[in-house]
Amino acid sequence: MKSIEEQLELIRRGADEILVEKDLVAKLKERRPLRIKAGFDPTAPDLHLGHTVLINKLRQFQDLGHEILFLIGDFTGMIGDPTGKSATRPPLTQEDVEKNARSYQQQIFKILDEDKTRVMFNSHWMGYMTSVDMIKLAASSTVARMLERDDFSKRYKGEQSIAIHEFLYPLIQGYDSVVMKADVELGGTDQKFNLLMGRQLQEQHGQKPQCVLTMPILEGLDGVQKMSKSLNNYIGIADEPKDMFGKIMSISDDLMWRYFELLSFRPMSEIASFKQEMEDGKNPRDIKFLLAEEIIARFHSEADATAAREGFIAQFAKNKIPDDIPEFSFDASVDGYPIANLLKDAGLCGSTSDAMRMIQQGAAKIDGEKVADKSVKIMKGTEGVFQVGKRKFAKITIN
Repeated sequence: MKSIEEQLELIRRGADEILVEKDLVAKLKERRPLRIKAGFDPTAPDLHLGHTVLINKLRQFQDLGHEILFLIGDFTGMIGDPTGKSATRPPLTQEDVEKNARSYQQQIFKILDEDKTRVMFNSHWMGYMTSVDMIKLAASSTVARMLERDDFSKRYKGEQSIAIHEFLYPLIQGYDSVVMKADVELGGTDQKFNLLMGRQLQEQHGQKPQCVLTMPILEGLDGVQKMSKSLNNYIGIADEPKDMFGKIMSISDDLMWRYFELLSFRPMSEIASFKQEMEDGKNPRDIKFLLAEEIIARFHSEADATAAREGFIAQFAKNKIPDDIPEFSFDASVDGYPIANLLKDAGLCGSTSDAMRMIQQGAAKIDGEKVADKSVKIMKGTEGVFQVGKRKFAKITIN
């Protein structure tokens, strides 16, 4: 096992906050494998790179010799995590939870060592809790304490409804830590209230309170909003290699360093050398290649990473249009086919508003020429290659 300072250096990497670090040091001094907990509600079947920020930190703890407790919140998933929500979330069905939980288990071992990971389900204890037990758990906190939580406070002040069962969510998450006897719990910065609830309940049950480590929320491809499937700014870990490569190459040079710190397993000293190389004139594209290849190799294979890089160079660095682009034929009125509708209907944009935004950003092209006006209409007889961004092409004929 590494020295305490060496462990702390890796644990601190990318972390937003450690509460309380002196308590963590005391636990590390015990020279035993710590019980490291992280919980995930199976709200969707597929994980994206934003989810892997926590899982990467779990892997780092695992590499340091600690015990990883990967909690699948199949019980809490049916409540719906209210964190950051302005309205009550619809609960998942048992069928959805079970399906998504199976998918999670298949995906997490692309990062974690399956033989050294203990997967747990909170339904194994919450599902057997009696109504008396639940009332006792509810009595362990107060409404005033719950309203200290930012999202509950905003909804209360805004006269938006808060369902009683939503108050149970942080209590159950905290109680999970009691049952699991967690030494450390990881979560996003938005989970701080819930994580601290675990400390409170552990103390009430006579346990040493867990340390809390919060990780930042990873920005999506736009570099502004958090990575999210609903915002279409995500990189799914099940995405095809060439799609993953193209998306990673599309991020800004500044965001690249954020991704290196939170997603790469390269030493920070090596990443610092990359920064110096870029300052000395190296093309940032070549450094971004290394990030893209590392991530694709993790979730697919080294061969897939190499092929994705070669395909990217052939397609974009040499300005080559792919051979297998889809072809569409649309009928237009006498007045023509509105460009935003056309890009949406051809699947190049998710919506007309998305198309408008891409045109405004100069990301929409026809035969290599930028579309300058988002109100333009494509007239009958037009045939050409329409492009959005660096990866989306379609050959379109307007009849």
